[in-house]
Amino acid sequence: MRKTILLIFLALFEVISAQQNVDKPNIVIIMADDMGFDDVSFRGSNQFLTPNIDALAYSGVILKNLYTPPMCTPSRSALLTGKYPINTGMQHYVIPNDQPWSLPVNETTMAQIFQQNGYYTSIIGKWHLGFSRKGYTPTLRGFDYHFGYLGAYIDYFDHTLYNPNKNFSRGHDFRENLDVSRKYTGTYITDLLTAKAVKIIDDHNINEKPLFLLLNHLAPHAANDDKPLQAPPDEIEKFSYIKDPERRTYAAMMSKLDTSVAHIIEALSKKSILNNTIILFYSDNGGPTVGMHATTASNYPLRGQKNSPWEGALRSSAAIWSPKFEKLGTVWKQRIYVADLLPTLAAAAGIYINESIKLDGVNLWSALKYGYEAVEREIVHNIDDIDNYVSYFKGKWKFINGTTEEGIYDSWLGTRSNHDDEIDNRSKDYENLIRNTTVWHNLYEFNTNNGKASNITELRLDAEVKCQNTSAIEVITCNPLISPCLFDIDEDPCEQNNLYEQFKNSKIVLELLERISYFREHAHEPNNKPADPLCDPKYYEYEWTWWQDVQEGNSAVRSTSISYIIFIILLLNFFSIKFLI
Repeated sequence: MRKTILLIFLALFEVISAQQNVDKPNIVIIMADDMGFDDVSFRGSNQFLTPNIDALAYSGVILKNLYTPPMCTPSRSALLTGKYPINTGMQHYVIPNDQPWSLPVNETTMAQIFQQNGYYTSIIGKWHLGFSRKGYTPTLRGFDYHFGYLGAYIDYFDHTLYNPNKNFSRGHDFRENLDVSRKYTGTYITDLLTAKAVKIIDDHNINEKPLFLLLNHLAPHAANDDKPLQAPPDEIEKFSYIKDPERRTYAAMMSKLDTSVAHIIEALSKKSILNNTIILFYSDNGGPTVGMHATTASNYPLRGQKNSPWEGALRSSAAIWSPKFEKLGTVWKQRIYVADLLPTLAAAAGIYINESIKLDGVNLWSALKYGYEAVEREIVHNIDDIDNYVSYFKGKWKFINGTTEEGIYDSWLGTRSNHDDEIDNRSKDYENLIRNTTVWHNLYEFNTNNGKASNITELRLDAEVKCQNTSAIEVITCNPLISPCLFDIDEDPCEQNNLYEQFKNSKIVLELLERISYFREHAHEPNNKPADPLCDPKYYEYEWTWWQDVQEGNSAVRSTSISYIIFIILLLNFFSIKFLI
């Protein structure tokens, strides 16, 4: 009798648990890499269009003010930990493939939190949070599955990384979980990652576990320096009207990314799970127009670019969709930081995050769900005492002191082509183009605010960033290498007019400086380490791998071999002595 009661209880428990899992939303995050702020057409550019990304934006909620750290590694660490990079030691630069450090293993990741709360967690594509030891890699940091590469970037076709400025070999970097996989060599990386993400969605048993899918694209990041911009020839041909061949290829890379978004949403629709899914699209940081890994990316009209303290590095073009939102088809002007996504998405899933984790991110789920914009955000963009610069934001005020790369990224670098002969022909019937996309057809039916969402032109105009009209004021320029800068970002999003001299003795600036001092005092020491020549792929069959573990294993084998040889010699000596006696 007791056994029967126990079985009934267990069956009921399984039913309740399954129902709880069904109620938890599936979460799909699609991350572009180094995408320019103006390189999605819902921001207003017509040089090349991104109709599926735009359709996601107009069907959902455009995040007009999503902020990220200015480079790949710090940005990804902020997403996965919900913390400022200064609080995890990830604030300075990125992790090059030859450096033996990582996101600290004592940090709890977003993947671990969702995994522990019943989700199947998968990451497709880029990692870039350390791999010199196996324990630093995705499937040992909370992801049930990884398909992609571990380092900074790879060739779009042969999946190798090669830096001629450093003394190491070209190495292959592509894995399925912990296993090297070369069978996909030759497949264009955007298509490969998309196909795998679609397969994950197709094969996943939603009744067992909700899905957490992080699709980290390479696109439109540059590949190796010998051929940084890459796309299939037939895709490049679609943009033959663009005169600059590099910009033409970049447009094709963005087009492939746009198609990827369509395939992912189509897969979710066919799986019949859109009614319980949150979809987020954004870029890890602004694009590099010039300098290292430059791609022609445009952050117009913002100042600066990737790896700088300016808005062009920090503001990401982003959109989020969920059938739970009460104001679909809107532009949300609330300032949100990428570290907010962890507590916000956890709240959407009913997940409690222990206070001992000490998140910097803020739970904005209610504000996002109901569409209000009343939360004042403080954002520590960065305090980098190696590069000697500060970029900090509170309320409407942004403070900058010092800069990167001696100021070469400090101007307004992005442009928007207005030449009729360099405009995408599809822009002539833009609204109909959007309404005929796969994404629009799949998402629009969920919209309960159809009147607003149908006005695509109005939404597009609202999503644009418009610079302050400076014709009627005396503009004071800013050179952060000489003195600090202060901007009213509400009035001056393009950082044209420096207000520091006007407010330097005010309570506003004194409070900003006090907060910066506090964060600096409590900052985690940067984790960066010098390059290790033992990383060279030539030692590991031309694979990028967890070389520190391999070297330690080899040392252990050598040590064991030497000990064995010494033992044999001693044994032979012993018997020789016995024989002589």
